[in-house]
Amino acid sequence: MRVLLLLLFLLGLGQGPLAAAETYELLFPSRALKGLEAVPGGSEGGESTLVYDRVISGVEGPAAGSFSIGLKISPDDKVALTLHQGARARGLGNYPASVGNPLIMYFLESVLADIAAQSGGSPFYMRNRIKEALLRDAQIVPKSLHYQSRDIAAREVTIRPFVNDKARERMGRFSELALAVTVSEDIPGWYYSLVATVPAAAGGAPAGYSNAITLKAREEGRP
Repeated sequence: MRVLLLLLFLLGLGQGPLAAAETYELLFPSRALKGLEAVPGGSEGGESTLVYDRVISGVEGPAAGSFSIGLKISPDDKVALTLHQGARARGLGNYPASVGNPLIMYFLESVLADIAAQSGGSPFYMRNRIKEALLRDAQIVPKSLHYQSRDIAAREVTIRPFVNDKARERMGRFSELALAVTVSEDIPGWYYSLVATVPAAAGGAPAGYSNAITLKAREEGRP
């Protein structure tokens, strides 16, 4: 089911205009997991290949708070994502390694679920607008990151799916959704951070929404 959702979300993304080719390649490179070693063992136990910190604010219920996401590559070239909160763990799906790093698809789907629930809008409509935004030019800004005791070159890719949407006025503050993804060839797994933000409502309530996933630095001595 998770692979099916991934394919449905990506359906048609490869058919965008040439002007959007750089955006697509930066966000969905098939080589994202190149060079990472497989880890034996079950998907929800043992050591992960990569670990990400995840913090969500501006929503109510169990979706809010701090979590970690483990990404594990198995010897059969499958990629498993597992959500950890304290002693609890929940599998987020298994994917073929050939699709690249599935973290970005989990990020987009979780953001979509959050904003659809908060706004009361149609998740199908919003998903289509996000897909269309991925095929347009994005704001791409060079950045310098300090990771694992060294400075590396990166790029921040930002899209705003609803900035020109015909239903923008009805969406209120959710029309200001921004999705910013920081990537680098020198970052294991390609993605350094994936951040979604919606500003607070006028008057300061409710609070603004934030969904941030950031790569956790590896311990010294680990490959």
